[in-house]
Amino acid sequence: MTRADNEARTWFITGASRGLGRAFAEAALAAGDRVVGVARDVTPLADLVAAADGRLVTFALDVADRAAVFAGVRRAFDAFGRLDVVVNNAGGVVLGMLEELTEQQARDHLDVNFFGALWVSQAVVPLLREQGSGHILQVSSMGSAGGFAATGVYSAGKAALDAMSEALAMEVERFGIAVTIVQPGGYETGLFTTGLTMTDQHPAYAPVRAWLEEMWSESKDADPAAAAAVVIRLVDMDAPPKRIVLGDAAFDMVADLGAARTAELAKWEELSRQAG
Repeated sequence: MTRADNEARTWFITGASRGLGRAFAEAALAAGDRVVGVARDVTPLADLVAAADGRLVTFALDVADRAAVFAGVRRAFDAFGRLDVVVNNAGGVVLGMLEELTEQQARDHLDVNFFGALWVSQAVVPLLREQGSGHILQVSSMGSAGGFAATGVYSAGKAALDAMSEALAMEVERFGIAVTIVQPGGYETGLFTTGLTMTDQHPAYAPVRAWLEEMWSESKDADPAAAAAVVIRLVDMDAPPKRIVLGDAAFDMVADLGAARTAELAKWEELSRQAG
């Protein structure tokens, strides 16, 4: 079963209560589509629900709970009888040096940022395969392009999400399911406030923190609505990209990191090939 071009799509968006997730929900509703939005706390979506004329269904869901995810995806599917666009957006940030991280902080972070997306992907694929269609958007980050001081576990989780999503795309393409890795740059999302976990700071890293603070003081976050407008274009495409960077500065950063890696690879080509 495939969707007619003029038929409203049904979206399933995790982390829908704020930031990019909310912007995606607003854009989908403005396009005439239906949305199932989930988050640990969906009360901030009450105004959207009231204005959506039945086209927005919300309920609380912790994506770190695999059993709850499978039940929640089934509930989302049953709300409108299908799913067309699945947006794995739920996530947070652990900010701190790797030495400072506790085991619980690292595990809790990856439970949401990586395993949460894996559980949702596992739960939706059988439904999309039965439909013969669907588009999974994995909201990664420009940070997945390389590790950076103080956000090492965040970048590691997003890099793991990227690799998992590349494998998923290869596995499900023949079923009519598209997968796009979305790498946003800095947006006004509350990620570094509401979604932030801080480590206990070790004084040895004070100079590193001073350097980072000076660097980040010049950064400016963009309006999430700009990212949402691009996502609407993505889901309208017959052949969407497998990966896309969102944001001007983010594109430059990811491109520069890619070029630096290519140059480093070429620099040591002779030595690499000596290894057989």
